[in-house]
Amino acid sequence: MPVRIPGSYFARNLVQGKSLLFQLVKRDIQQRYVGSAAGWVWSIIHPLVLWASYVFVFQILNKTTVDKDGLTDNFPLNLFVGMLPWLLFSETVLRSASSVVEHANLITKTMFPSEILPVSIFLSSLTSNVVVTALAIVVAGVYQGHVNPALGLLLVYMPILGLFGVGLGWMAAALQVYLRDTAQVATVAFTFWFWITPILVPPGRFLGWKRYVLLWNPMSYVVQAYRVMLLGTGMPPLVDLAAAAGFAVAMFVLGGLFFRQMKKGFADVL
Repeated sequence: MPVRIPGSYFARNLVQGKSLLFQLVKRDIQQRYVGSAAGWVWSIIHPLVLWASYVFVFQILNKTTVDKDGLTDNFPLNLFVGMLPWLLFSETVLRSASSVVEHANLITKTMFPSEILPVSIFLSSLTSNVVVTALAIVVAGVYQGHVNPALGLLLVYMPILGLFGVGLGWMAAALQVYLRDTAQVATVAFTFWFWITPILVPPGRFLGWKRYVLLWNPMSYVVQAYRVMLLGTGMPPLVDLAAAAGFAVAMFVLGGLFFRQMKKGFADVL
């Protein structure tokens, strides 16, 4: 006789999982700015100050310009739009790296689904990133004099960033349990990764063999797509979308499998 599992079992676990995820996201947002007078406004101030410092150094001091074949001749605007996906991606991975260790008391004493931690960090980071992205859309629309109908594709690229960031975040979080230098190594690696992504340096400057740096850098596809959507009038190339999605899905699957395997020893190490 076949064994029947009531559908209510899956429904109940799905509801509980969503509830737990919501509580983690809510708690993360509240704790990040607890006791702060400005509160969530800091999530806007931080990227704006970082952007302003880059503009001062690279445009005002070093007279850096945008390539002539770019979507805009406005360096500050081009830089601001390029930073948007990077800020979401880097924050997701770097904060995920220490997430399991920080919740060691829950993982060792309860049946806590630790794989949900990087997901909650991505969603928490997404809330502030959406605000900054909305600001960029308004500024770009006013300056450019038009709004690209392809902006709707942000609803595709943000989940792609989520898959890629969470997958890599799972790997970093699992390694941090066993190798406590992982978070520091990730910070150093992301500093280098930032400079080989066409955010400050235009893609046209990657000549010769350096073009392969862009081809094998998943974030280069996403950064360029953001610029097309916010500053251009058409759609990002479908080939680039497929490449970004391929990298993201592969990292999500590999990260999930890696985390699942390493998770078996969390309780003993933590």
